[in-house]
Amino acid sequence: MVVGALGLLRLPDFYTRAHASGKCDTLGEGLMLLGFILYEGATLLSLKLLLLIIFIYISSPTAVHALVNVAYSRGVPPWQKGEERR
Repeated sequence: MVVGALGLLRLPDFYTRAHASGKCDTLGEGLMLLGFILYEGATLLSLKLLLLIIFIYISSPTAVHALVNVAYSRGVPPWQKGEERR
């Protein structure tokens, strides 16, 4: 999660920041829930957590893609090499 926060500060535009935050959210939440599953053992709660991981792995990238798609259709320009960061 710290690497994702640094990416939000260092990356130059909305598109690269959305990419970094989407990756960090998905992987961070998934690995955290996987740790809960390992701690809990083979129970009904573990199955529910596994279903939650699957839901996050599907919905989080879809939400980031939708945000980036709307930004692109609204005319948010992507960063070009040589430009100043925004």
